[in-house]
Amino acid sequence: MKFVHINGQDYSWEIDMFLMDFLREELNITSVKNGCKEGACGTCTVIIDGKMARACIQKLSRLEGKKILTIEGFTERERAVFTYAFAVSGAVQCGFCIPGMVISGKCLIDQNPSPTREDVKQSIRTNICRCTGYKKIEDGILLAAKMFLDYSEIPDIIQTGKVGERTCRVDAVPKTLGTAKYTDDYRFEGMLYGKNVFSKYARAKIVKIDIEKALSLPGIVAVYTAKDIPGKRYIGHLAQDWPGMIDIGEETKCCGDTLAMVVANTKEQAIAAVKAVEVEYEELTPICSPEEAAKPDAPQIHGEGFMQFGKFIIPEHNLLDHEEVKRGDAKTALENAKYIAEGTFSLPPTEHAFMEPETAVGVPDGDGILVITGGQGIYDEYHEISNYLGLPMEKVRIQSAVVGGGFGGKEDMSVQHQAALCAYLTKRPVKVFFSRQESIHYHPKRHAMEIYCKIGCDENGILQGMMARLISDTGAYASLGGPVLQRACTHIGGPYNYQNIDVEGNAYYTNNPPGGAFRGFGVTQSCAVVECLMNQLAEQAGISGWEIRYRNGIKPGQCLPNGQIADNGTAMMETLNAVKEEFEYYEAHPDYYVGIASAMKNAGVGVGVPDIGRCNLKIIDGKVHTRSSAGAIGQGVQTVFMQMVCECSGLTPEDIVVEHPDTRYTPDSGTTTASRQTVFAGEAARRAALKLKMDLDKGYTLTNLEGKEYIGEFEFKTDPIGSAKTNPVSHVAYGYATQLFILDKEGKVVKVVAAHDVGRVINPLAAEGQVEGGVAMGLGYALTENFPLKDGIPQVKLGTLGLFKANQVPPIEVHLLEKNNPDIAFGAKGVGEIVCVMGAPACQNAYYKKDGVFRYKYPLENTYYRKSKA
Repeated sequence: MKFVHINGQDYSWEIDMFLMDFLREELNITSVKNGCKEGACGTCTVIIDGKMARACIQKLSRLEGKKILTIEGFTERERAVFTYAFAVSGAVQCGFCIPGMVISGKCLIDQNPSPTREDVKQSIRTNICRCTGYKKIEDGILLAAKMFLDYSEIPDIIQTGKVGERTCRVDAVPKTLGTAKYTDDYRFEGMLYGKNVFSKYARAKIVKIDIEKALSLPGIVAVYTAKDIPGKRYIGHLAQDWPGMIDIGEETKCCGDTLAMVVANTKEQAIAAVKAVEVEYEELTPICSPEEAAKPDAPQIHGEGFMQFGKFIIPEHNLLDHEEVKRGDAKTALENAKYIAEGTFSLPPTEHAFMEPETAVGVPDGDGILVITGGQGIYDEYHEISNYLGLPMEKVRIQSAVVGGGFGGKEDMSVQHQAALCAYLTKRPVKVFFSRQESIHYHPKRHAMEIYCKIGCDENGILQGMMARLISDTGAYASLGGPVLQRACTHIGGPYNYQNIDVEGNAYYTNNPPGGAFRGFGVTQSCAVVECLMNQLAEQAGISGWEIRYRNGIKPGQCLPNGQIADNGTAMMETLNAVKEEFEYYEAHPDYYVGIASAMKNAGVGVGVPDIGRCNLKIIDGKVHTRSSAGAIGQGVQTVFMQMVCECSGLTPEDIVVEHPDTRYTPDSGTTTASRQTVFAGEAARRAALKLKMDLDKGYTLTNLEGKEYIGEFEFKTDPIGSAKTNPVSHVAYGYATQLFILDKEGKVVKVVAAHDVGRVINPLAAEGQVEGGVAMGLGYALTENFPLKDGIPQVKLGTLGLFKANQVPPIEVHLLEKNNPDIAFGAKGVGEIVCVMGAPACQNAYYKKDGVFRYKYPLENTYYRKSKA
C-alpha cells in the first residue's frame, strides 16, 4: 500500500495519478482548481514541504514522504485571517484564482513574515488572475501578513450595505476558502463524463465517422453523433448557424467543430475514447481572412444557409453583417479640414483567458433535464437547450453555479447543450468539460479587425469630420458578430462633439475560430484606432493630446457623432480635468513618456433592441431572498443587489440572501453583457426593494411578510440604428473615461492613471477593482497578447498568450467621478467594459513619443515587452 500525506493525514493510493486529480476526484478537495492542467495558471497551487507547487504536474509516485498542504489544512486562525484580509481588500472577483493566491500568500508569509509589495508580486508572479489587475490581491496578502505579525484580533466586518459604501462582496468568504461551488465542483451519484470529438481541420469534408473501436473500450457508455440529436441541430443566440455536431457528408467550418460526443464512466476513459473515434476527412483549403472570404469565387462557408430571427438566410460572399452610421457631410468636412490624420490599423483576435475552463453538468429531471452551467445568461441556454433536445421549455431547467470569469467568452453555448444531450440520452448525470486547449480552440474571441480611419480638424484642433471603414473577421459562426461590428461603428466617432461622420463596416465569415463578445464589445478595436489619430491631429495642430480632447470633449447638451444629445450626467470633461496635472507633469519630464486616450462606452444593449432588467425579492424564513438571472461573472452584481435592497429598505446585509440564477424561480434579466446589469437589474432590485419598504413602513416585519414576493422590472426603450429622428437615443447612458499610460526611458509602463465617469459609485471597492483589472487587460491587448493562427488553427497555449503577470502590472491610480441623474439605479453607469478600452491607443501614443515610430498594428512591436523580429 502506498500513501501520500495531505493536510496532516495519510491517504492510500494504488493507481498513480496527478496530485490535482487525486485531491479533487478522490478526496473532494475542491479549493485546488483545474485552470489549465499545464502548470501555467497557478489555480491548483499547493504547498509541498513548505514550497509552492503545481498540483496538476505532480505525480503521486514522486510525493512519498512529503507533506502537502491545501487551504483545507489551514489552522482556523489562518483561514479567518485570509478571509478577512481578502474580503476587506476587495481581492476577490470571479474567485477562481483566489485559493491559489492564498496558498502563495501563506507560503511567502511563512518564509518572510514582513514582505514588501514587490515581494508579494514576485510570490504570485506565476499565478494568473484575469479579473483584478492583482493590486487588491497584493493588498490582501500584505494585510494578512501584518495581522499575523502583529497577532491582531480579527475585527468584525461591520457594514450597512448602503450604496456608496466600500462593501465586501457577498461571496468573498467562500471564494477565498475555495468552498464556492463552480460547475466542476459538482458531483452526483453515478455521474458519467462526456468529451467532444473535435475536428482535426478548420475546413474539411467529413467522409466517415467510425465509432466502433471507441465503443469497445472499457467504461464507454455511449458515443453520439449528429443523428442522435433529438431536436434542432443548430444553435446560436441570434443566428442559428452553429451545428451541435457535424454530420457525415458535411464540411467543418472551424477546428472547434464537434463530430461526436463520447460518454464514459471516468474522465480518463472518455479522453481515451475520443482518440479512438476514427474520422476520415477530405481536407479542404480554409478561408483564413475576410479578404479571401469576400472574393466572388470564394467557397461559401454557410452556403447551406441558416435561421436568424425566424428568417432563413444564405449569406452572399460570406458577408454576415453590414453596418452604417452616417450623419452630416463628412466628405466636405474632410476636404475643408486644415489637418488630416488617417491610416489603416490591424487588430488581432484575443483570447478571453477566463480562469475557469468551460464545464457543464446535465442531470435527468423526471422526463426533462436540469443543466448546471457557468455561462453568462441562463435564459439563452434555456431556450437553446429546449430546441436542441426537442423538449418543451417546462421540461428544461438551468441553474448557474459560481462562474469563474467570462468577459463575454461565456455568452455562447459551449458545453451546456452537449451535457444536456448526453444526460438526456443516457438517463444519468453527465459532466462535459473542456481542457484549456479545447477552450482556446472553441469559444469565440475578440474580433480581429482591419480599420481604415480618416479624421480632420481645423487650425485650432476642432474636429470637423470622420470617415471610417471597418472589416471584421467573425470567424466560422455569427455569435455576436453583428452587434459587435455595430458597436464598433457607433463608437468610432469617440466621446467628442462633431456631426460629420461616415462609417461603414462589414463582418465576414471565415474558417477561423469564431469572433464574439469580449469586454469592450467592438469599442476596444475602434478606440485603438481613432484615439491614435486624435493624438496625431494634436501634433499637427501644435497642441497636446490632452488639449485636443479638452477642446472637443462632449459636454452636457451637446450632440455626439451618433446624434444622441449628451445628458446632464455626462462627465467627459471631468475625466480630463482629473488627469490634467499628471499629464502635464509627465509631458514635461525628460525621463518619461505619457500616452493619453479617452473613450465612451454604452450601458445597456440599446439601439432599439428590447432591454429589460428583472429582480424579485421573496421573504423566506425571515430573510429577503434576492432573485435575478443576471449572471455574476466576477463583476460583483450580486453585491449590487444586496446594496440596492439595503439602501432602499433600511435592512442590513445579514437580512439578505442573494441567490444564484435558476430558471425555476429567478426572472429573466437578460445576458450579462453591455455593462448593463448594474443599471438594469440593479434598478429592478431598487424598485422591488421600494415596494418592500412600503410594507416595512406600515409596521410589518420580515416574519409577518413570510412568503410574500416583490416584483422588480425596468425597461428602457431606445431608437434603432438609422432612426429618422434628428437626435435618436441610442442607449440609456454612456460612461466616459480618460487614461494615461506612462513609460520610462526603457519603454516600461511604470504607472497608469485612470479617470472614469461612473455616474454613481455603488461600491467603490468593486469599482476600483474593475478599473484595475481592465487596465491590466488593456496592457495585454496593447503590448503582449497575440493569437497567431495557421490554417485556422490557434498556434498558442495559455502559457504563451502573453497575459500580464503580477510583477509586470504597474501602479494604477484610479479616479472615480460621480455625476448623473439618480433616477435610474441611483445614477450608476456600467463600468465593466470601458476600463480595458484605452490601454492600446494610450500605449501607442507613449511609444510614439519615445521613439517616433507611429505603429499601426497590435500588439505593438519593438517595445520593452515585444522586441523587433528583425
